Amino acid sequence: MGHPPKIGQLGMAPRLDSLEGRTVYLVDCRFDDGDILMRQMGDWFTEHCPGTKVEVRRKSNVYMERDDALYEEIKQEGDAAVFGVGH
Repeated sequence: MGHPPKIGQLGMAPRLDSLEGRTVYLVDCRFDDGDILMRQMGDWFTEHCPGTKVEVRRKSNVYMERDDALYEEIKQEGDAAVFGVGH
């Protein structure tokens, strides 16, 4: 039985005042039907928040592996992100 490494806990990102004029990334993490959930969320945003730009993306690898290129794109181009892991 091992011991987990010490980690530095991060706080949550500050809440945006509004999503109007912002870009929200909806990311499918490739875990059981996450793509369906992200598309449904994208449709909801299109209907209810027409002033919000939605980018639906799929990670380039499995859910437990990092996708540095996608994360960098979100940092540069996005204002918010939702990562979906399915059911």
